[in-house]
Amino acid sequence: MYEYLKSLHLIFVITWFAGLFYIVRLFVYQIEAHDKPSPEKEILQKQYKLMAYRLWYIITWPSAILASFFAYWMLFFTPLGQSWLQMPWMHVKLGFVFLLYLYHLKCHQIFKQLQNDVVKHSTNFMRLWNEGATIILFAVVFLVILKNEINWIYGVIGIILFSVLIMLGFKFYKRIRTKNGE
Repeated sequence: MYEYLKSLHLIFVITWFAGLFYIVRLFVYQIEAHDKPSPEKEILQKQYKLMAYRLWYIITWPSAILASFFAYWMLFFTPLGQSWLQMPWMHVKLGFVFLLYLYHLKCHQIFKQLQNDVVKHSTNFMRLWNEGATIILFAVVFLVILKNEINWIYGVIGIILFSVLIMLGFKFYKRIRTKNGE
């Protein structure tokens, strides 16, 4: 039973992250459309709102709920899951899952604003915001795969260095976009 639960959990974690990655991309497109002239603006906004709505409520939210449901079932109703709750790496992983939920809820707030034509963030902010889920994904995958073998100091340094690399990549990409007149 445990392996089935684990498989279902993993499937929904993957679709949850896919939804989070793509929704922020749609936020970028929605913000860009906001600055277009009519009628292009209205046509694009209508289409992006529909795409975002479907992605958010048909894929992303259900995936988050189902991933959490199967994780809860594994952790509290299987012997292996209960033993994992005693391990320090699982506490750290659950901390990152908590951060993922905060990220998800902030995305929900931005989603609602954009659905109501309220633009509070720039496209550059959204591109950078999109990396938040990437950092959480890397942290969780390394924690789950390495478990007790991970050296916490090297892990923290690695995540910080990875974050710095993402920021440098973002700045480089921004320069290229500015140079090309985008």
